[in-house]
Amino acid sequence: MGALLEKIQSDLQSAMKARRTAELEALRLLKSDLQYEMNKTGVRDLDDEKVLAVIKTACKKRKDSIAEFERANRPELLQKEKDEYEILSKYLPAAISEAEVKAVLDEVWLEVKPATAAESGKVIGKVMARLKGQNVDGALVKKLVQERF
Repeated sequence: MGALLEKIQSDLQSAMKARRTAELEALRLLKSDLQYEMNKTGVRDLDDEKVLAVIKTACKKRKDSIAEFERANRPELLQKEKDEYEILSKYLPAAISEAEVKAVLDEVWLEVKPATAAESGKVIGKVMARLKGQNVDGALVKKLVQERF
């Protein structure tokens, strides 16, 4: 069992003991997502990289829900999603700064030398591959690439 998975399990138990319902609910949902991933891939234990991927997916779902609830003017659901996002995001590594993304983008840009905006997918793909395992926002990478064209 990976260290991150063990930390999530211990945090789940401490949330149960302390009766922190918001944290408990968010961690139970995360544990369910992790269990689903284990069943889907057929492995008994997930390594930290796969656990991080599941957490990123869960955080992205929360971000999307937050945006939708803001548009629909649903403050009661909005706060719940924000709380869950905060709880789950503490398991992610620190986000990479825009300057660090730009530095990697500069390297990839010189390597790929895209001629048209149609080749932006290649650039984005290579940047994301180089930053794999780090907490980088794909939307930020896309925005920076589009600014170059």
